[in-house]
Amino acid sequence: MIRTWPKQCWSWLRTPSPGVLYDRQLVWVSLLLMVIGLVMVTSASIPVALRLADAPFLFAKRHAMYLTVAVIAAVVVMYIPVRLWQKYSGWMLLLSSVLLLAVLAIGRSVNGAARWISIAGINVQPAEIAKLSLFVFLAGYLVRRHGEVREHFRGFAKPLAVLLLFASLLLAQPDLGSVVVMFVTTVGMLFIAGAKLWQFIALLVAGLTLVGGLIIAEPYRVRRVTAFLDPWQDPFGSGYQLTQSLMAFGRGDWFGQGLGNSIQKLEYLPEAHTDFVFAVIAEELGLVGVSVILVLIFCLVFKALFIGRRCLEQEQLFGGFLAFGIGIWFAFQTMVNVGAAAGMLPTKGLTLPLISYGGSSLLIMAMAVALLLRIDHEYRLATAQAHQIKHYQDKIQHDEQ
Repeated sequence: MIRTWPKQCWSWLRTPSPGVLYDRQLVWVSLLLMVIGLVMVTSASIPVALRLADAPFLFAKRHAMYLTVAVIAAVVVMYIPVRLWQKYSGWMLLLSSVLLLAVLAIGRSVNGAARWISIAGINVQPAEIAKLSLFVFLAGYLVRRHGEVREHFRGFAKPLAVLLLFASLLLAQPDLGSVVVMFVTTVGMLFIAGAKLWQFIALLVAGLTLVGGLIIAEPYRVRRVTAFLDPWQDPFGSGYQLTQSLMAFGRGDWFGQGLGNSIQKLEYLPEAHTDFVFAVIAEELGLVGVSVILVLIFCLVFKALFIGRRCLEQEQLFGGFLAFGIGIWFAFQTMVNVGAAAGMLPTKGLTLPLISYGGSSLLIMAMAVALLLRIDHEYRLATAQAHQIKHYQDKIQHDEQ
C-alpha cells in the first residue's frame, strides 16, 4: 500500500472527476484550505483579540464572516460565463486603477502603509483587486494579440506598460510585495504565450535591477534585507519578527506542540494571524502539518496549470492563459509567504492563499478559484458537446452505409 500511494496520488491529480461537469477535487482542496485557515486564524488571533477588545474570538468571527462572503461570491462567479470576464476586462482594469488612486488620497494607514480604503464601512485592499484585474486583462490581451506577442517586441511591451502603471501606484502606498507578485505572474503568462527568450532575459535583468534600486532607495527595505540575511545580529530590533518566527519553527519539531499550544502567538510574534500565520502552523502542527498544507496548495496550483494546459490544447486561449496566471500567482505568493516565515526570503507582507486572515485577500482568491472551476466547467461542457456531435455524425454515417 505504501509503495502504491505515490502512484495513486498522481493518478488522483491527473484524472478528471468522472460523470460531472466540474472539478470536485479542486473544490475539496479549496474548502479544506479555507477550513484549515479558519482554525489556525482562530488559534493564532486569540491573544491579540483579548488585548485589543477583550473578546478572544473577535478575529475568528470576522474571518468566518469573510469566509462566508467569499464562498457566496465564489458561487456567483461560477455562474458568470468566461466570455463576460474577457469582454469586461478593460473595465475591471479601469476600476482597479481608480481604486489604487483613491487609496492614495483617502486610504487608511496601517503600520506606515496606506493600503486600505473604507467603502460602506468595509475596509477594502485595492491591491488584491488589482492583481485579479491585471491577470484577467492580460489573458484577454494575449488572446487578441497572440501573434504580435510572439513576433514583435511591441506586443511584448504593451502589457508591461500597464504593469508599470500599476507598479507606480502600488509603490506609492508602498506595497513592493504586490508589485513583485504581479511582475512574476505577468512574466510567466507572457512566457506561456510564446514570447521570445531574449525578451525575458532583458525583462528579468531590468526587473531585478529595479527591485534592487527600490530596496536601496528606502532605509526600511534595507533593514528588512539585512535582517533577513542575519536576523540574530539584532534580535530585538530589525530582526525581531524573523527570530520569533524561527523560534516557532524550531519548537514545532516533527508533530508540533499541539493545536492551541503555541507560545510565539502570545504576542511575541507580530502579525501572527496574518502574514506570519504559517509560523504558528509550524509551531502547533509541526513539519507534518506544514507539509500537508503545502501539498494541498501544490494540488491547487497543479490543478490550475493542468486546466490551463487542457484549455490551450483545445484552443480555449482566454481560459487557458488565465488559469496559468492564477496558478503562477498562487504558487509564487505561497513561496514568498512561506519563505519569509522560514527566513529564506525577506518579509513582503503577502498573505498565505486561502489561509491568512484578511477579507480582501480571501475574497479575491476565492473568486480566482471559482474562475478556475468555471474555466474547467466550460472546457468539459465543450468537450462533452464535441463528443456528442461526433457520436451523432458516426451514427448518421453508419445508418447511410
